[in-house]
Amino acid sequence: MEMNKKAVSIHRLDPFSEIKQNLEYWLSRPSDERIEAVEILRRQVYGNTERLQRVARVIQRSQS
Repeated sequence: MEMNKKAVSIHRLDPFSEIKQNLEYWLSRPSDERIEAVEILRRQVYGNTERLQRVARVIQRSQS
């Protein structure tokens, strides 16, 4: 399968990169603070719902 090169962009993470600085910052934070930040972003995208909607799909039933 050939990759769609128009949909992929590659960036270097040089020492002055904002992306690298953000990564280093968040990796330095306690896990509960990182989870809270993800929760804030989730609420911005999906609204103030209690949980994300889950979808399950049965691929094949066992013969038991």
